[in-house]
Amino acid sequence: MSRRPGIAHLGIGAFARAHLAWYTQHASGDPWGITAFTGRSPGAADALAGQDCRYTLVTRAADGDTAEVVDSIVAAHPGGDGTAWRHVVASPGTTIVTLTVTEAGYRTDADVPARLVDGLAARRAADGGRIALVSLDNLTHNGAVLREAVLGATDDPALRSWIESSVAFPSSMVDRITPATTTADLDEIGDLPGALDGDRVPVVTEPFAEWVLEDVFDGIDRPAWETAGVRLVPDVTPYEQRKLWLLNGAHSLLAYLGLLLGHDTVASAMDDPRCRTAVEQLWDEAAAELPLPADEVADARAALVERFANPRIRHTLRQIASGGSQKLPVRVVDVLRRRLERDPDAGVGPGAATLLAAWWVHCTTQAELVDDAGAPGPDSDVHDVLGVVAPDLDTTPVVAAVTAAAERIRAAAAPARGPVDEGVHA
Repeated sequence: MSRRPGIAHLGIGAFARAHLAWYTQHASGDPWGITAFTGRSPGAADALAGQDCRYTLVTRAADGDTAEVVDSIVAAHPGGDGTAWRHVVASPGTTIVTLTVTEAGYRTDADVPARLVDGLAARRAADGGRIALVSLDNLTHNGAVLREAVLGATDDPALRSWIESSVAFPSSMVDRITPATTTADLDEIGDLPGALDGDRVPVVTEPFAEWVLEDVFDGIDRPAWETAGVRLVPDVTPYEQRKLWLLNGAHSLLAYLGLLLGHDTVASAMDDPRCRTAVEQLWDEAAAELPLPADEVADARAALVERFANPRIRHTLRQIASGGSQKLPVRVVDVLRRRLERDPDAGVGPGAATLLAAWWVHCTTQAELVDDAGAPGPDSDVHDVLGVVAPDLDTTPVVAAVTAAAERIRAAAAPARGPVDEGVHA
């Protein structure tokens, strides 16, 4: 199949190959192709190029694996190939640039904004026309964050003016759990019907996939992603909130409470009635604040229960637990603030209290598992904890609710646990 190489992607990794490439593969109409660039290391580009950029996508459900060959990537280049990057971005046939570079890639000291500006300068010089830069990273309002990063790296006033008039920065919400491929996976994939023979760079992912994309592509050609299930909306904010408050909030709760109760994985923790009850309480509180139809929220919750219970996607609590000082303000504190603003007499819900308390107990009793420079220390009290994530909520009712929840957790926590292992990115 001949594919139009209309998409340039920066940061080609497992998630992008399970998500962007999969949606592009399944979109109807003229087949589009992706020219992929690595972040820095040439390893992924070399490995893909060695297979003509084709690879096996293994969908790992609770009842077994299925395989398909994905061929929507048409070329792969190392990130250091600036000549190829400028050529691809400058080409009038390229109308979409997508990114999976993690949150660090948008910082002022990162090289990603400068690389994007370099490509856009080449496009302006070549009169390449309008283009969209689409972030697929888990950042709230990622389109606005990307726009700010790019404009902040632009020194030329004329180029800045061109970017402001010719480049769209749609926000998006993406979701698909994609574990690292293991040696065992490589050994087993060869026996799967539909797998690429001799594949050394397959990707393993869960059955669920979601992409909500801001529809600001006026005058910019793109694949018909909506035919593959992408949801095009005028504002992605409610969907970002749904993911943060339901999926990510529950992940944090399961991580801290689950580790304290002796669990290693999301599936194991979700199977514990103590964890499951706390998750449902957290979801009840989030649902009351979500600006989405009740049936849509209920469907999202049901899907999460099924996803979390999949024992064949090994999603470890240890890795999800990292960075709580940055995650909790948007995953639970935002919900709590909205709850109290809507009804000052509502009090602190049991889900929010349990999550904040579990993080406190985690930081003070499991210091060896804490991977978070902003976390309170092992001698911290509840005021220290709230001072990190919600100083404005250091009030008598909140302190009382979190303290009581912490006492219940300490009483229930297993006195000794075996070692926990590393695993999938949250």
